[in-house]
Order: sequence, then structure tokens, then C-alpha cells
Amino acid sequence: MKILLIVPRYGLTNKKDYTYVFPLGLGYISSVLKEANYEVDCFNLNHFEGTTEFLINRQLNRKKYDFVCSGHMGIGYAAIEKIINATRKHKSRPKVIIGGALITSEPELMFKSLKPDFAVVGEGEKTIVKLLNCLGENKNPKKIEGIIYWDKGKVCFTPPRSVIENLDSLPFPDFEGLGFEEQLKHTGNESGYHIFDYPRPYPILTSRGCPFQCTFCYHSLGERYRKRSIKEVMKELEFGINKYKINLIAIYDDLFAIDRKRLFDFCKKIKKLIAKFPWEIQWTCQLTVRDVDKKMLETLRDSGCSAVSYGFESYSRKVLKSMKKNITPEQIDNAIKLSMGTGMSIQGNFIFGDVAETKQTAYKTLNYWKKNCKGQTQLGFIQAYPGSAIYKHSVSKGIIKNKLDFIKNKIRHTNWLNMTDEMTDQEILQLKKDILKARRKYSYYVLPSKIRRTKNKKYTLQAKCPFCKKTINYANTSFNSKFYYTMNVSCRNCNMRFFIVSRLYKFTVDHYQQLDILRRNYLFLRDRFLKKRL
Repeated sequence: MKILLIVPRYGLTNKKDYTYVFPLGLGYISSVLKEANYEVDCFNLNHFEGTTEFLINRQLNRKKYDFVCSGHMGIGYAAIEKIINATRKHKSRPKVIIGGALITSEPELMFKSLKPDFAVVGEGEKTIVKLLNCLGENKNPKKIEGIIYWDKGKVCFTPPRSVIENLDSLPFPDFEGLGFEEQLKHTGNESGYHIFDYPRPYPILTSRGCPFQCTFCYHSLGERYRKRSIKEVMKELEFGINKYKINLIAIYDDLFAIDRKRLFDFCKKIKKLIAKFPWEIQWTCQLTVRDVDKKMLETLRDSGCSAVSYGFESYSRKVLKSMKKNITPEQIDNAIKLSMGTGMSIQGNFIFGDVAETKQTAYKTLNYWKKNCKGQTQLGFIQAYPGSAIYKHSVSKGIIKNKLDFIKNKIRHTNWLNMTDEMTDQEILQLKKDILKARRKYSYYVLPSKIRRTKNKKYTLQAKCPFCKKTINYANTSFNSKFYYTMNVSCRNCNMRFFIVSRLYKFTVDHYQQLDILRRNYLFLRDRFLKKRL
């Protein structure tokens, strides 16, 4: 059987776009299929110009495939819908298999609406191989755990599949098949990696699962935390760094520091690994504030870690408890101050609008941010991602009136929905205005002192860090427009974060409130138009 694995578009564009986060999930699916001796062609839509229908039609004309496989996150309805519709129209009529959080978070609704032939629910590596083996033998798939399929026009669910216990049993993700090298060649400063002018980031997962149940996050209930061995992680990293000349390792684990002994073992071994290569290599990771102390951060910094990400969420004890976040304001304060004190670049968010949010709790968080964060972390509003507890709350309360319309048309936007039990719509609106005002006043927006276009149609910017006052050059940067752009960068001297912006962008920041209704209407209409063109 011949399989076409399609990487969907992650932006609403018909042009080449290399700024997406590499899809490790599809990389693992490709590798297990190839390991099982299936003939797999990977087709990354992000690397081609043209509509989805045109590109898929062209690919299906080249070879007859038995199956087309793809998957996406909860915000990817439009991209997957285009893939399925284009495949359905082709005369070869391959079967369609879809997976990912888009399906897993709302399985029945998405399956009935998108109408693939099969869907994989949950971790897909074992399921996809067993499903294809079954279909190749013309057997009934009803005994394959973790799938959805059609039987005489009815939607059928099989029992869920247990999670993969031994992550070391999985092959490394198929980077080569998904066009990783091409993405690396086009990765510049605008990608979000500002440590190097020519970043070559390698994404990796060293663990899976999360035992916590934060209300704004979606993952399967009771999903256990599982770890790869550090030996296997280092084996993959050494292979990847050698093959792709990597200079930046991006660790995607949500709970990288939950096992303290393992983290220190990783730091010891990554430091030795990095020392083998004649070029500079740095790495980044995500931590939880409950695990952080000075010794940990100093060890991370010493082993080459230059940036850490946190989920702060709120500075209110009441809201943190409602979110089931299992952290305290004191731990948040400690993590922020220690991270900045050790010269670590910080990424993180405070998000407003939890069910338990009140005017008092919201402004407690906002006032803490103004006083202590120096614009290093972001401010936003909780988003109702499908499958999350706050999404279910919004549906039950009638805040989200039509789930399908919300997923199809609204979820890509920042939705300032009033999902609270105690705040009025007017109070939410005022909170929004105050958050936007605080962003403008307490974040640092810097106009470049120089901007120059290079021969390869990239830009080099020069800007003075508002913290250490050192002038930094940021080369190899792409903009859609020289007159309207923004870059959230880290200073390469002090590691503090700030924005480099054009004069026009600075104007829109300074007049955000007056322009907000125009911006929201423009984004809504633009996305509706672009979805049709994909």
C-alpha cells in the first residue's frame, strides 16, 4: 500500500511559509510507518506555492496512493477540511485518515463534520500501523483500539488505546521526510529564535503526558507522565546536530523539570555533548515554577540553556486553584526573580478570564506584572480550546452557542469571551482596555536605529537594548513590509526581551484602543477570505 502523509498549512496563506513549528507528531507517524515497511511519501504543503487543492491534485496525479494521512491541532479545521475535500475530488479516491488534537479533543463532532474515512484518537504511532495492517488484509477494523470509522453510514468508536509506555521503543521522528532541511535553510530572525542570526533549531520531546488537569489546557484525562531515557535523548541529539548542523535545541516537554534528578543528569550530559562540536550550541526548555530554585537555574545556564518558558497564568491564589494549576503566587515570584537574576531569558504568560476571575483577582495579577515583570512576560486572555474544561464550561453556559462554528471560524482569534462567573461584560471590556494599556506602557517597543536590506532580500536591523543600552545587530530577517513589522527579541548581551518595531507599528500600539474595532473586523474578514483561498 502507498501512503501520502500531508503536513497541513499552519498559516492562512498560499505562499511558501517556513515559520511554523515543526510537527513532531507527524514526524513520528512517518517514522513508524516507514519502520513497518510501508511506502510513504511526505508532502509538506508549507513548502509550496499554490492552493491546497492544486497542490494535492498535482501530487495525486503523480502516483496512485491508497491512503492520505494528516493531522492538526484544535485550530486547524480549515487546513484539514481543504486537504480532505481536495482528496475526495480526485479521481483516484484514496482513503483518508486523520489524527491529532483536532480529532481527539472533539472526536464525534469533528468526524461527522470533516468526514474522513478513519480517524485516530490519542497517540497514533501504534494505532496507525495496526489500522493499516488490518485494512491491508481486508479485515473489519472494529478490533483496532483508538479509532473512529464508518459502518453502514453510522459513526463507530472503538475502545481507547493505552498510552505508549516505553517511549524508547519508538524510532526518531522522520525529519528528513518532512522537509526539515528546507525549513532550516529559511529560518531567520523573524522565526522567534533570536539567539543567532542564522538559527538552526532542533525540536525534541524527551517525555510525554501530563498528570495535571489545568482547566484551560486539553489533554486526555488521566494521561500519565512518561520519560525517554537520557541515553536515547542524547543519541537522537548527537545524530540530529551532526546531520543538520544544529545550533539551537528546543525542548518541547511541558514537564521537563518534574524529575529533578533526571534534569541534572541531562544538564551534565548535554554539556559534554555540546563540547564535542566546534560551533556554538544553546538550548531552551519549559519549566514549572514549582520546581525552580537557584541551583537548578545556574546548572541550566552553565550547560548552555539560554531561555526558559513558564506558564504563570495568574498571580491570584484563588484563580490558580480554580485553574487547577497547583502552583502558588510565591513560586511565580521566585521563578521570575531567580530567572532574571541568573541572566536567563524568560518566556511566559499571565492569562485572564478564568471562571473564578473577579475584578479584584484580575487587577492583582495585572498590578504584579506592572511592578515586577519588566515587560518580560506576556499578557493575554484564556482561550477556550476544544476539549478543555473551560471550553466545556463555555458550551454548557451558552457562551459558545455553536461548537462547530466556534472551531471553524473563531478559535484562531484572540477571543475576549466573558467566561467568568462574577464579572460583568462591561468589567471584562474595561479589563481588556487596561491590559492593552499596560502592554503599551510597560513593554519595551524600540525603533531600530538602522535598517538595511541585503542582497538576498533580507533585512539587517540595529537596535539599542533598553535595559543594558548595548547596540545589537539582528541580521537575516524577513518582513512582509519594511513599514509594518514587529520582532520580540532577546538582547544578546543581557538576555532581556523587548520589541523592535517599525514606526507604523509603534503608532498602532500607541493608538490600539481607537484602532481595535478596525483591527478585529479586518482580521475576521481576512481570515474568512484566506480560508476560502487555501
